[in-house]
Amino acid sequence: MNNKSKLLLAVVAALSSSLACAEESPWLIRFRVADLSPDTSSSAEVLPADIIDVSDKTIPDININYFFTDSVSLELVLTIPQEHDVTVGGAKIGTFKHLPPTLTAGYHFNTGGDFRPYVRAGINYTLLMDEDMDVGGAPVTLENDSIGFAYGAGFDWKLGSNWVLNADIKKIAIATDVFLAGTKIAELHVDPLLVGVGLGYRF
Repeated sequence: MNNKSKLLLAVVAALSSSLACAEESPWLIRFRVADLSPDTSSSAEVLPADIIDVSDKTIPDININYFFTDSVSLELVLTIPQEHDVTVGGAKIGTFKHLPPTLTAGYHFNTGGDFRPYVRAGINYTLLMDEDMDVGGAPVTLENDSIGFAYGAGFDWKLGSNWVLNADIKKIAIATDVFLAGTKIAELHVDPLLVGVGLGYRF
């Protein structure tokens, strides 16, 4: 093999390697529908313990992933403000909204095929807003925000060159103080479990 042939083969190999890297973009965006099930508990202060409850919710989310390596990624989960019913002793006292962006780092296991399970852990910031609650005409309000731990697991199943099927389960720690007419009456832990399914696209 002459030098020109060797050079041509080297160029072809380099181009093939570049194209392979280009096909596997570091960006993956998923769209999911998730069932949000609060694991609600409340402290015994003015009210009896665990008398406050927060309703379940089905929510959409979009999550943006950046892969630093084939196995390590960073994920930001976003949704729109979600409204929940609040009950005390089974009686509805009103509603509030929350916006819970979550940032986690993930490790994706390489199974040698299209199935890629992963585990994730990180932090959640929840903004609480638009409280419309009262007890006997006295307003019920919540602390403005919550910062807590988030962790979970899931998998991506490759459907083609760019698309994946995704299933995901995560636990998020959300806590806030509850006030009646400005006086704290309980500490409320919402701590939802989210189970979601959806599709992802690798750019």
